[in-house]
Amino acid sequence: MEILYASLLGFLLLPAIYLFYKHKSSGNANLPPGKTGFPVIGETLEFLYAGWKGHSEKFISDRIAKYSSNVFKTSLFGSPSVVFCGVNGRQFLFSNENKLVRVWFPCSINKIFRQSTETFSTEEAINARKYIRTLIKPEGLQSHIGLMDTFAHCHFVTYWENKDMVLVFPLAKHCAFLVACRLLMRVEDPNLVAVLQNAIRFVLKGAFSVHVPIDLPGTPLNRAMKASSFIQKELLMIIKQRKIDLAKEMASPTQDILSHMLLTSNDNGNFTDEVDIANKMFGLLVGSHDNIASVCISIVKYLAELPEVYQRVYQEQLGIAKSKAPGELLNWEDIQKMKYSWNVACEVMRLTPP
Repeated sequence: MEILYASLLGFLLLPAIYLFYKHKSSGNANLPPGKTGFPVIGETLEFLYAGWKGHSEKFISDRIAKYSSNVFKTSLFGSPSVVFCGVNGRQFLFSNENKLVRVWFPCSINKIFRQSTETFSTEEAINARKYIRTLIKPEGLQSHIGLMDTFAHCHFVTYWENKDMVLVFPLAKHCAFLVACRLLMRVEDPNLVAVLQNAIRFVLKGAFSVHVPIDLPGTPLNRAMKASSFIQKELLMIIKQRKIDLAKEMASPTQDILSHMLLTSNDNGNFTDEVDIANKMFGLLVGSHDNIASVCISIVKYLAELPEVYQRVYQEQLGIAKSKAPGELLNWEDIQKMKYSWNVACEVMRLTPP
C-alpha cells in the first residue's frame, strides 16, 4: 500500500515539476522586467483580486511603478504574457494587428470555443468579422429600435417598478441577453432563453476562472466545455429549423441576423456553413451577456454618484418622452436627440471599459 501511495504521489508530482522548470526556463529570454509568479497560476490571483476590488488598473499601475517601465512581463490564466502600457504601447499594438501582432487567446478559451478562435486571425476570419460588424452597426439596428423599446419597457415594469431595491447587474445581463436572442435569431421562448443564458454562465466561469486549463471532470473548464457543446447543438437546431421555415416562407429573410446570414453569400457566391453560423451566433451571444451589461451597470453607477449629470440625462430623456404620443415607441429620430446621454455613455466606456 505504501509503495502504491508513493508511486501515485510521484506520478502527480512529475507534471508539477515539469511545469515549474519549463515555466522557470522561459524567463531567460530577452524579455522586459517583471515576474511570472507561481508556476501555471502566475499572477492571475493578483490580477483577479484587483478586479474584484473594483480597481483592475491597480494591477497595471503597481507594476509600471515597480519596474519603472511601460512594458513588463507577467503570467495570466496559465500563459506567459507581456503587457504594453501608455500611448506608445497602444499605438504599437493597434497599428500592427496581423503584422507584428495578432489576436490570441489563452488555451482555456481555445478549448471552450474551439473553431471560433483557432482561425481568428486568418484572412477568412477577418472578413467574417467585417461582415458581422456590417450586420450590427447602427444603420442595421435602426429598424429594431421600437422592438428594443418594447423589451426595455416590459423589463422595467416587471423587474424594477415598485421595488425597494434592485440588483442592477444581473437584471441588466438578463435584459441584454433577452434582446440579443430576439434580435439575433428571434428566440422568444423564456425557457430556452433561460437555458442558453445559464449555459453561457458556465462558459464564462470556465473561460476566466483561476484554474489549470486541463479538462478534468468537475473542473470549471470541463463544465464550460460541456456548456459550449450544448449551446452549439441548440444553435444548430435553431439554424436547421430556420432554413426549413425560410424554404416554406414561414420566416422573413429580413427578420433577424440569422436569416440574413443564411441567405447572404460571400464574394465567391458561397453561403456560410451551418457550423460557422453557429460559431458566430455563439460569439455574439457571449458578447451580449456581459459586455453590454457591464456598460449599463457602469452608467447607473456614475449617474448615482454624479447627481448633476443624472439630472441633465433625466431632463433630456423626459423631453423626448413628452414629445411622444401615448403608446408611441421610440424611433431613430428620438435616438438622435439623445446627444448628452450618448456623451455620458461614451465617457463611461472611456473611464470603465467593458
